[in-house]
Amino acid sequence: MKKTIILLAISFVILSMSPILCQAQEQKPIQFGVKGGINLSDLYTSDASRSDMLAGVTLGVFDKLPLTNMIALQPEFYVTTKGASITYNSLLLDGTAKFNLTYLEVPLLCEVQVTHYIHVEFGPYLAYLIDGKVKNVANINLFNYEQNMNVNDYNRFDAGVALGAGVDVGTITMGARYNLGMTKVGKTRTFLGTNYTIPNANNGVINFYLAVAL
Repeated sequence: MKKTIILLAISFVILSMSPILCQAQEQKPIQFGVKGGINLSDLYTSDASRSDMLAGVTLGVFDKLPLTNMIALQPEFYVTTKGASITYNSLLLDGTAKFNLTYLEVPLLCEVQVTHYIHVEFGPYLAYLIDGKVKNVANINLFNYEQNMNVNDYNRFDAGVALGAGVDVGTITMGARYNLGMTKVGKTRTFLGTNYTIPNANNGVINFYLAVAL
């Protein structure tokens, strides 16, 4: 009788756990891969009369860590270029400054599988500026941007949020993402007794990417 009860108890436990075991077997494997894409970047500022997008690139790696069949965490690491061409004018000064910024960027995204082929992704990112250049054309050369500004004149860290979607076909993903920076790109400096921030702006990037799991 005891053996029968024990066997029934073991059978009940196995039957109770079978959906979980099946789900674990069906869960997607961890993926590692490479990704690259094209950026359309801008700098959002109220100090300029116009800001035009610049084309750039993104290149790096990703690691997809499934939590369930529908949800995964995806940390990434890549090099990305940002910036914009900003046109400004005032009573005494007008011109155009083209900012070219290069970051090492680390997003931590949550990926939700909406259908078998389509997913959405969102999460924060942290970036570190490794290069910052500016080319300026103005009617009056009061300040030489090229000679007087270097990478240390920008905030080295940028943080923000990312939101996007992708189409998954086998080990290949094609997607689009928007990154919005929450920190100012430029540092506050003093020139001729006046405080200013160049650029007094936040990063914004539209990214079209192709990712391949290895």
